[in-house]
Amino acid sequence: MWKLKIAEGGNAWLRTLNNHVGRQVWEFDPELGSPEELAKIEKARENFHNHRFEKKHSADLLMRLQFAKENPGVRVLPQVKVKDTEDVTEDIVTNTLRRALSYHSTLQAHDGHWPGDYGGPMFLMPGLVITLSITGALNAVLLEEHKKEMCRYIYNHQNRDGGWGLHIEGPSTMFGSVLNYVTLRLLGEGANDGRGANDGRGAMERGRSWILEHGGATALTSWGKMWLSVLGAFEWSGNNPLPPEIWLLPYILPFHPGFCAFVHFFMKF
Repeated sequence: MWKLKIAEGGNAWLRTLNNHVGRQVWEFDPELGSPEELAKIEKARENFHNHRFEKKHSADLLMRLQFAKENPGVRVLPQVKVKDTEDVTEDIVTNTLRRALSYHSTLQAHDGHWPGDYGGPMFLMPGLVITLSITGALNAVLLEEHKKEMCRYIYNHQNRDGGWGLHIEGPSTMFGSVLNYVTLRLLGEGANDGRGANDGRGAMERGRSWILEHGGATALTSWGKMWLSVLGAFEWSGNNPLPPEIWLLPYILPFHPGFCAFVHFFMKF
């Protein structure tokens, strides 16, 4: 079972200047969890998968299940419904404020910060997986359980049309689709793996079809072509040249690479 470790070290890959305060790391422990707890987690996962198109954010369900076990004495007060014809009394307002405080207290970690899932961008994990792959460190750094959860995440955020977006709520793009399809293959998924849809096609087949039907990987943006070239799946000659000297220009200029990437990212949200 996975456990969220708060403000803890014990990992050779982690460095700290503040004793890991505010750091949250998921760690897999095969000996952790009773059959009832494991069943509850699987139920939450299945429920999220079945409603992934209506509610695309995880709502930190696994973390909340863990915190509920670690803080059994913290209770969220019952909700009070006020009808339009009723007066809002001081007691109702007080109860609402107390309920809000008790609710947020159940989500606070022992070191004082409020952990939260950094869900959204669909182009960060592909870079990690591609880098680990070309350096030969994929299997050294990632456990099989890591790979399984990465695949689960990518599959859960595949759009109805088979593609992937720039972020979990975005429409399918060539950038998101190619990078996430390639990531799944590097993580060990086969060409016909993934749950089937109503049309009988598996997730991988639907993803591949979306890519081919929209022009193929040659329709990628420069950033995506760069990652494929690093992987050895795309010729470097197919990339648009980017003179390194423009990185020396003032960051505020609209054609500075860093500025462009910053604006492009946040305009998507």
